[in-house]
Amino acid sequence: MGMVYTTRREGCPLGEIETWIFDLDNTLYPASCRLFDQVAANMRRFICERMNVTPEQADTLRRQYFRDHGTTLRGLMINDGVDPHEFLSFVHEIDLACVPLDPALGVALTQLNGLKIVHTNGSVRHAERLLDHLGITSAFSGIIDIVAAEFDPKPALPGYNLLLARHGVDPKRALMVEDIARNLEPAAQLGMTTAWVPTEADWAMADSDRDYINHVVHDLAGFLADAAELQDSGGAR
Repeated sequence: MGMVYTTRREGCPLGEIETWIFDLDNTLYPASCRLFDQVAANMRRFICERMNVTPEQADTLRRQYFRDHGTTLRGLMINDGVDPHEFLSFVHEIDLACVPLDPALGVALTQLNGLKIVHTNGSVRHAERLLDHLGITSAFSGIIDIVAAEFDPKPALPGYNLLLARHGVDPKRALMVEDIARNLEPAAQLGMTTAWVPTEADWAMADSDRDYINHVVHDLAGFLADAAELQDSGGAR
């Protein structure tokens, strides 16, 4: 195993973080398991059936809406009047068997002190299913999903502000973990320390060279285990 994480610039010392905010998809489990392929296939089916287009046209539209609006759903709501609850229910009917269990992540989350919250552009039900599958539900105190954010997806600020207000979070003592680099920019603007989990997706890597990223994390369980040790020792890396 190579480097667990690298620090580009110091934020709040890891041993002093009080709130840990995690994206869900491709962050709490590896993108390499390709779970999102199932979601994408369901989106394609939904768009094909709703708009009477070919699968190729549906894929083009899905990508365009994602790039232009932050999520495919947001584009469908704005441009096509789609019911967001119907869409979310349809696209998240997926088989989680491909998602590998990560006992080390579970242990690290248990040892890590502080509030732990999921902030996702998906739904609460999708998040709950995944946390349950991974065996880490009990580690988390809350989920801020796309519904709570009134369907205004990350990196739009409303969801971040809601999270801070609902859970009484001090952003200067909070750290956010994300695979989509641009979603960390508002977190940094609010005063949070940021940790980026790289994947091979070009849209997730966009802007990953910007100065709002504090840590680049290659092994989330290892990163959190290091942070838990720093908490115990009262020191900083």
